[in-house]
Amino acid sequence: MQPGIILNEVNVFKSRVNTSIAMLHDLLAAAAAWWFAYLLRFNFDLPPQFQAELWHTLIWVVPLQGGVFYGFGLYRGIWRYASVSDLRRILFAVIAATALIPLVLALFRVQEIVPRSVLVIDLLLLMLIMGGSRLVYRLWKENLLYGNFHLQGEPVLVLGAGEAGISLSKELARSSAWHQVGFLDDEALNNGKILNGIKVLGDIDSLPRWAQRFGVTQVIIAMPSAPHQVRKRVVDLANSCNIKALTVPSFDDLLSGRVAISQLRAIELDDLLGRDVVQLDDAGLHALLTGKTVMVTGAGGSIGSELCRQIARFTPQNLLLFEVSEFALYNMEQELSRTFPDLKIVCLAGDVRDAARVEQVFAQFKPAVVFHAAAYKHVPLMEQQNSWQAVRNNVFGTWCVASIAQRHDTGKFVLISTDKAVNPTNVMGTTKRLAEMVCQGLQQQSGTQYVMVRFGNVLGSTGSVIPKFREQIAKGGPVTVTHPDITRYFMSIPEAAQLVLQAGLMGESGKIFVLDMGEPVKIVDLARDLIRLSGLKEEDIKIEFSGLRPGEKLYEELLADNEHTLETPHPKLRIAQARSVDNVWVQELLIWVASAADVCTDDAVKRRLQLLVPEYVPTENSK
Repeated sequence: MQPGIILNEVNVFKSRVNTSIAMLHDLLAAAAAWWFAYLLRFNFDLPPQFQAELWHTLIWVVPLQGGVFYGFGLYRGIWRYASVSDLRRILFAVIAATALIPLVLALFRVQEIVPRSVLVIDLLLLMLIMGGSRLVYRLWKENLLYGNFHLQGEPVLVLGAGEAGISLSKELARSSAWHQVGFLDDEALNNGKILNGIKVLGDIDSLPRWAQRFGVTQVIIAMPSAPHQVRKRVVDLANSCNIKALTVPSFDDLLSGRVAISQLRAIELDDLLGRDVVQLDDAGLHALLTGKTVMVTGAGGSIGSELCRQIARFTPQNLLLFEVSEFALYNMEQELSRTFPDLKIVCLAGDVRDAARVEQVFAQFKPAVVFHAAAYKHVPLMEQQNSWQAVRNNVFGTWCVASIAQRHDTGKFVLISTDKAVNPTNVMGTTKRLAEMVCQGLQQQSGTQYVMVRFGNVLGSTGSVIPKFREQIAKGGPVTVTHPDITRYFMSIPEAAQLVLQAGLMGESGKIFVLDMGEPVKIVDLARDLIRLSGLKEEDIKIEFSGLRPGEKLYEELLADNEHTLETPHPKLRIAQARSVDNVWVQELLIWVASAADVCTDDAVKRRLQLLVPEYVPTENSK
């Protein structure tokens, strides 16, 4: 017999034993309550005739009450997790059993007349015994009976006395590894209150005083709905006291209503640069994606993979993963198969520049929606030795997929663009601007709708600065930043993917959507935050400035100088009014881009790009 089957049978046996013990307890409780009710009724001086009546009725009352208790499902729960709903069920069961006693005795012509006061006393005693025993058992299991008499585990302060904080406090009370010494909360009305047996000691700014008093070395931030500025202030305060800060997940806690210790994690940059939760038009996205064949190119990349995760939630008929990297494709197939077992996934190895392969895929599967995320995106790498490949992949690859999608009547084609396409100073950004213009030129009055979405950097994406900083910190430094004043826009990968879906839903033919990226962030500040979050100081990990890399500029823009934006119904999306082109211009572009026989030099590519995109002005370090 397999170990899993044996373990399952053992668990079933243990469950049956526990149920039998619980039933036996309640039967004994019913007998004890009935006997004690008679004693109380007669002030512990029970007349002989009522003694006989007690024993005669007991053989009827106990089985009756046991049957009612079973019928009300009192043995489906676990005593350790007894709650208010369990007590409510006990109350209803006891009331029903008490009401049935006179009826059953009369039905079976039991001659004894039970005093009404005995019925009332029995009801109260039974409630007290059954409910109290369950409560005592839970308290014993959670160590609360003796928790006030000895302190165990590491002392910890919980910052935030809201619903998440109280829920976390209950979980901490069950743990032997932690001992909560208090709450800290900025809400003045909460100061001095006792919540779950724990006192609110003061506001968050008093953290240094209370941490020193109780010897606290770790705090838990339980404020999932607080603005990121508040979380950053708390983390800075904790760092100044050499206290490690943990946090609960940001938003799921509010939905689940329960915070588990296993969910606690270290503070991440997402928490400090956090942004408001994206409100999606779920109904509209269901209409766009549910039951449809959806294709994602670059499905193994940072944005492409997150798009696949978000799209899978809307149960498309088929999800086509188109990816040039075999390893990345395999990883996504494994993850999605595990997370969405009922989803039909089609893994397609291929290059977006391979027109024959792309044609085969569209002819076979007829995707209704395409998200084109495949691209070369690393600025310095595309600037030198690889400029022609950036043109071939980002421009010709986009035209290849977009034009074939048009021939096969794809409903919507969404291009993932970048803020580096605005007033570009590098080859990568310029080729992405050309990709936008290709889609605009292919747009016709009817047929496929082309939508372009621009956004900045995403936290933790492949090749981004955050993983590089983490690696440098792990090696002991130094952390290299190109320039002390360089800034970038950042958002999380899930937020970017969600807004891409929303833009794809709202997008009209040939429109360029710009995501609200918030405020730009200094890269050097990111480096300092990561050093602190690693439990180190700048004295431990040095920051060095290496100079701007080829094609890099100090700041990014989301709109070109000659562009303006229009509002949309979604607060985080705007429409850019950009210079557009026609299909004739696209065909002239392709004469150059499709010339696979010629491999242009970097200088030749940059000269041609300046003619095609007049706003492209290479930086001195990119020449």
